[in-house]
Amino acid sequence: MDVVIAGGGPTGLMLASELRLGGAEVIVLEQLPTQTGLSKALGLAGRAVQTFNYRGLLERFDAGFPPGVEYSRFLHFGGIPLDLGRLVASAPPGYFPPGVPAKQAQVEAVLEGRARELGAQIRRGHEVVGLFQNEEYVTLDVRGPDGPYRLTARYVVGCDGARSLVRRQAGIGFPGTPTLLSRLGDVTLDKPEGVPIGMVRTAAGGFASVPFGEGVYRIVTTEPGQDIDRDSPPTLDELRASVRRVLGVDLAMSQPRWLSRFTDAARQADRYRAGRVLVAGDAAHIQLPAGGPGMTTGLQDAANLGWKLAGQIGGWAPPGLLDTYHAERHPVAERMLWFTRAQGVLLTPGDHVNALRDLMGNLFTHEQTLRYVVDRLLGLDIRYDPDDSSAHRLVGGWAPDLALTTEHGDLRLATLMHAARPVLVDLTPDGRLRDAAAAWEDRVETTVARSDEPLDAVLMRPDGYVAWAAGSGGGDASGLRRALVTWFGAATDRRTHGPPSGHMDRHL
Repeated sequence: MDVVIAGGGPTGLMLASELRLGGAEVIVLEQLPTQTGLSKALGLAGRAVQTFNYRGLLERFDAGFPPGVEYSRFLHFGGIPLDLGRLVASAPPGYFPPGVPAKQAQVEAVLEGRARELGAQIRRGHEVVGLFQNEEYVTLDVRGPDGPYRLTARYVVGCDGARSLVRRQAGIGFPGTPTLLSRLGDVTLDKPEGVPIGMVRTAAGGFASVPFGEGVYRIVTTEPGQDIDRDSPPTLDELRASVRRVLGVDLAMSQPRWLSRFTDAARQADRYRAGRVLVAGDAAHIQLPAGGPGMTTGLQDAANLGWKLAGQIGGWAPPGLLDTYHAERHPVAERMLWFTRAQGVLLTPGDHVNALRDLMGNLFTHEQTLRYVVDRLLGLDIRYDPDDSSAHRLVGGWAPDLALTTEHGDLRLATLMHAARPVLVDLTPDGRLRDAAAAWEDRVETTVARSDEPLDAVLMRPDGYVAWAAGSGGGDASGLRRALVTWFGAATDRRTHGPPSGHMDRHL
């Protein structure tokens, strides 16, 4: 087997699809026998929406809200509302993608269906209980419904959550300590009148409620510095008592559909790769779920890792490509944790924090500050900076969804990205750059097109980020070839049309 993924949540299932699109054989091991239908994350926003658009998956979800509407209602920084509507009005069309009201359970269902369509094996009720690796493969001890067994793979990816056994057994550190304890319950409110909707901060902590319809609400409380046995199951009485302490009222709650606890612990794996074992999603980083960064960051981990690991397995990856997964994604999550720590401070009670919140609220009335915070929350400012300071401004950033005219008709750039392959769009009048990329035709799709943008060409990585670009009149075939070698390996002998050989795993 090429890759075994431990964990069948959004990150693991997204990764399975990405690997299958790249030609790798994949097994997903999920210890839960069936999907729970429960959702911590309540929607998709920002870069996650763009990623799903570039894979052609958005039509599998319910229609999105109008641009800006849902953010104006729900987007916040540490409980301070953020008025995205102001930014949408002045931003270029499509810059802020409409949010998708898809709960985590629906995301998992869509991604599992997609992974199965592509040929991934999904084994539910199978739990990884042990791991051993050497320079050639990884051996997993698995406990399944019919008893224990062993499984061998070239690579293993731990997407098995905050308490990841894969991460622990690979010897990857996960430092971090909590300061706040939150309790969550999806419950029926017998008397919802007067219950505040949204977030409320009191002298004792924080309270939030979200209506789900038919009398069901999500209730969340947050309190500082509590000691509790995290291994004991949460109860409805525990949630009631927490609401009483924080809000000072007794809520008539019943029929709990889900009860849970979480903390503000900002923890990150000290490395995302240990030999043939890698980690992604909550196994790589956990944080206070303020603004819902966890699922979005995990989906981007999967998109970044999938094509690189598939290239390593397929034999065309240039030396060190797999190491760029840690180099690119670790700083992104580190920055996200820094942002959620700041929000945790703003959610704590106290007069000093009140003063800080007033100051931050005033700063958010300035468009430049508001834009900085919103871009960070939605992941729209992520860049993988190139080493070349003379590179085009698009390089390292998200590929813009250009309107293109081809010999087959008009289309959007997003439609070219559905197969998770590198894509070169040659926009030169004579299509001259297509020939420069011909020796990579076994792994790079080339489209000759016209666009109103002042560009000669854009070379996209499979994850939607720009590997190389040239402005109008600046299309240099030698620069394109360097980028192709850097990201997609040596040129193929066009007489054999086989993948390049001799690429060895590094840092094992």
